[in-house]
Amino acid sequence: MAQPAPVPGASTWTGRINRLIASPRFQAVMARLPVFSRMTRAEGEAMFGLVQGFVQSQALLALVELRVLHKMVEAPVAPAQIAQDCGLSENRMALLMQAGAGMGLLRRRRDGRYGLSPRGAAFLGVPGLEAMVRHHSVLYRDLTDPVAFLRGETEPGLAKFWPYVFGAEGAADPEVVEAYSNLMADSQAIVADDTLAMVDLRPVRHLMDVGGGTGAFLTAVGRKHPHLKMTLFDLPVVVEGATARFTEAGLMDRVTIVPGSFRDDALPEGPDAISLVRVLFDHADATVEALLARVFAALPPGGRVIVSEAMGGGDRPIPATDVYFAFYCAAMQTGRVRSGAEIAGHLSRAGFVEVKPRRGFRPYVASIVTARKPGNLPAA
Repeated sequence: MAQPAPVPGASTWTGRINRLIASPRFQAVMARLPVFSRMTRAEGEAMFGLVQGFVQSQALLALVELRVLHKMVEAPVAPAQIAQDCGLSENRMALLMQAGAGMGLLRRRRDGRYGLSPRGAAFLGVPGLEAMVRHHSVLYRDLTDPVAFLRGETEPGLAKFWPYVFGAEGAADPEVVEAYSNLMADSQAIVADDTLAMVDLRPVRHLMDVGGGTGAFLTAVGRKHPHLKMTLFDLPVVVEGATARFTEAGLMDRVTIVPGSFRDDALPEGPDAISLVRVLFDHADATVEALLARVFAALPPGGRVIVSEAMGGGDRPIPATDVYFAFYCAAMQTGRVRSGAEIAGHLSRAGFVEVKPRRGFRPYVASIVTARKPGNLPAA
């Protein structure tokens, strides 16, 4: 086994310890010592998990594309029962189902049948999760050569899927816009649930959701807060789908839809709170700073801003955000995952006070940062 390449520079205690741990002989000794064997095995399993993660992703995609989990909602099934329906041989069907059990989505029974595990049932219940897995084929292609990707030597296809990233001009294809809007709306429900669990909107009289797509977040807000007046602001081709959603929810009499681009247009004044839900991580720092300046200008003294999205862990990195979302945003070419502290810094520089980051109980779904414009709200 090849030894790790030496790092130039003076030897330090950290370097000595790292070289010791990297030694195959040290690893072999630790694996045999009762005190350390459990830790060594756990670290070995974790490392192999990193190595084989891509295969798990592809196996998951196959399970989703073939709707394998759906086929055992009512009762366990044997590979032979669904192989033909899936267009697979019985052996390959068994291979895939065994992999699903290995990932904890299925449970193998003694009679050779497979049923849903609690994790598999929960997977089916998360809105938008299957659609996101299907959508990942675009990201997989972008990361085929990760070194070239990191060097900027590729042209990621993911950015073409999100029509708004490069501005309103990129939102011309109605089919692409519809695909983006549906994916965002499907996955927005869980984000809305977590956000509303962390934010108290009872004092708010008028909430404007900037970059709110087809209104999924405002629909959740309107159902929970029947007193609230709402405004939706997003690109014209995106908000076209909002009217039907608000009408179906019985909210049209409380919502104003304002088409526009926060890159080019001033935000409507009047709301005493503005939400930015899964908006900032889609954009570069310069765009974020310009947007927050527009938010600050649109709010009255004492008005609140609410930022909600998956955030990086900063000095305590989180795999879901500092790996998955970080690379995803990089493939979009303009976005970047930020920690709560980084977002708080942007808000402070924009002039906001009482800036408060709050880590969500599911950080891979959403954490929040809230802030207030200096001054006091006028009396109602």
